[in-house]
Amino acid sequence: MNDITTVLQTDEQAVFVLRALYRQYGYSQYKMSKFEEYDLYVRNKDFLVSDRVITFTDTNGKLMALKPDVTLSIIKNFHDSIGSVQKLYYNENVYRIPKGSYGFREIMQVGLECLGDVDRYNLCEVILLAVQSLKTISTQSVLDISHMGFVTGVLEAVPLQENQKNRILQCIGEKNLSGIQAICREEGLQEEQTGLLTGMASAYGKLESVLGMLQPLNINNKTDMALKELETICHVLKKSGLSDWVQLDFSVVNDMAYYSGIVFRGYVNGIASGILSGGQYDKLMEKMGKSAGAIGFAVYLDLLRQQSSDDDDYDTDVLLLYDEQADMATLVEKVQELIEQGLRVMTQKTVPDKIRYKKLYRVTKEGIKRD
Repeated sequence: MNDITTVLQTDEQAVFVLRALYRQYGYSQYKMSKFEEYDLYVRNKDFLVSDRVITFTDTNGKLMALKPDVTLSIIKNFHDSIGSVQKLYYNENVYRIPKGSYGFREIMQVGLECLGDVDRYNLCEVILLAVQSLKTISTQSVLDISHMGFVTGVLEAVPLQENQKNRILQCIGEKNLSGIQAICREEGLQEEQTGLLTGMASAYGKLESVLGMLQPLNINNKTDMALKELETICHVLKKSGLSDWVQLDFSVVNDMAYYSGIVFRGYVNGIASGILSGGQYDKLMEKMGKSAGAIGFAVYLDLLRQQSSDDDDYDTDVLLLYDEQADMATLVEKVQELIEQGLRVMTQKTVPDKIRYKKLYRVTKEGIKRD
């Protein structure tokens, strides 16, 4: 008989493996209801991927929402504690409109959150788990990391109004160097100041090699602290044998109103958009009345179904046709023989409409033949 994993979709297999991985590192499962009070989301709608939420009025008159996010619920239920961290993982479906889409979808997520007295070890552990999560899904994967503290430090060093800094941040996210230079000319910035912004935006590559390029951009306490954290992460990744899977890329930028430190996005070969997204969201914790730090990530498992294999192009490996005169024992024996070869077998009397199959066999009273 086939192993159970052979009947599971790729995303379903990933759920089991990732949950086991997170438990090994001391993360406990967090379960949430399908519904949450809408007020939680409306107060933090800028944090959500989409501010569109499915709502309904409960029997007690409260406006409820079909959950579009898990992190906000975890923060709401988190209790501040000194000197410790709470480690949680989740496997939940959320309901929202993905970027580039026009309708609500049910999205399967597996992720983790580390909240509390978050230190450099916790940052390194979460980054390591993000890399291992990607490797579990595909050996052809990469984690792009950035640091909002470094970005903020550089932006503070140039005399720009807030709206212009937001324009610069958008250009950094788009790797638009000419756009950055155009804004700097508009604002009359000096060549050195323009060089700070374009130097950061163009810093890209393997983490260890790019860190040296950042030294000339280390201009204040914020950039210095960020650089030290990146150096620590680089050292840990190298010692763990995972440095080849991580790149530094400042185009990974998140909302500065919520994220304050390390941010990252993971990609696997064959899927255009990021399948993993996360970061350090201390500012969101503060906004929700918590004094602790936090870092986490989510893996968007629904995207795995975009990786269509050859088998996904077929409804079955073998279509086995039989007629009324066929010997039933022979038919059953042939089905079992093909299944033991690891093939999927569908038995029918006639060929169904639009059926996709690799091989066709016919079982008649004369015996078995392959078309």
